[in-house]
Amino acid sequence: MENDQGAPYAGLTPDTVLNAVDSAGLLTDGRQLALNSYENRVFQVGLDDGRFVVVKFYRPGRWTDDQILEEHAFTAELAELEVPAVPALVLDGSTLHTYQGFRFTVFPRSGGRAPNLDDPGVREWLGRFLGRIHAVGAVRPFAHRPALDAEAFGVEPRRFLIDHAWLPRELAGVYDGVSQQALDGVARCYERAGAVKVLRLHGDCHEGNVLWTDSPGNTGPHFVDFDDSRTGPAVQDLWMLLGADRDEQTERLSDMLLGYEDFAEFDRRELHLVEALRTLRLLHYSAWIARRWDDPAFPSAFPWFNTQRYWEERILELREQVAAMQEPPLVA
Repeated sequence: MENDQGAPYAGLTPDTVLNAVDSAGLLTDGRQLALNSYENRVFQVGLDDGRFVVVKFYRPGRWTDDQILEEHAFTAELAELEVPAVPALVLDGSTLHTYQGFRFTVFPRSGGRAPNLDDPGVREWLGRFLGRIHAVGAVRPFAHRPALDAEAFGVEPRRFLIDHAWLPRELAGVYDGVSQQALDGVARCYERAGAVKVLRLHGDCHEGNVLWTDSPGNTGPHFVDFDDSRTGPAVQDLWMLLGADRDEQTERLSDMLLGYEDFAEFDRRELHLVEALRTLRLLHYSAWIARRWDDPAFPSAFPWFNTQRYWEERILELREQVAAMQEPPLVA
């Protein structure tokens, strides 16, 4: 069964969610709560024994089965080594299940709050666990998951936006030129960094994907949602936690590396990539929304997208990034 690519979750009714979980060998009690997610659909579901699980329904066509299972294997590898990632549950011998055309996975519920990144001790703690994640990630490469690079996150998304005429006519030429300048800047950053090592990453390591708990015996960060896990440079999992102001970035980076380098080496040449990776994320983000615009959830969630003002702000953002990529790298 193929789901409608324009409205891929139209058939994902509350009953379908519960029946899917039951089909994996669990017994639900009717409780469910939709959690914040646009790329996939994620629900908290109650079980008859009083527990809750989190169920992710994967967007059709985004990942292959092999790519999803490789993500699950990575988080299981981390959990086995007592790195606080949240692995998928093995039910009926598998972590990936299918029900009425929907592929889904069940996770244990992991509560927590956003980490206090103003606390130097928290930053060092996060660094230690990121170092441990990367020490495991460096052991072997992904066989199926793609790389996070300038082609996938910059060149192709830019081409998609221009070729499909997402830009207002009066701004299309400006965006074309500025976005190419940005990509040229990205290329120069990669040249300055040189041949840095790549490894298996979390890939989308921002505050929303780190849950901090204060439970006795379980205090500290838990890393969730490895859905964007890819191969790339280690700094990809660091820069989104650094903040915006350069002084703040320097302070946070120093604290994080203090913990990180207890478990993994960090190549300072990768600091040339911080603003390049930020630029690639900005280019990729606009194209991501554009690709999903036929999904009814996106126009309601991003009503400001594709307005004149939206594209004017993106052009200004890219101009700022062109300048930022010419600045010296952070020092830590």
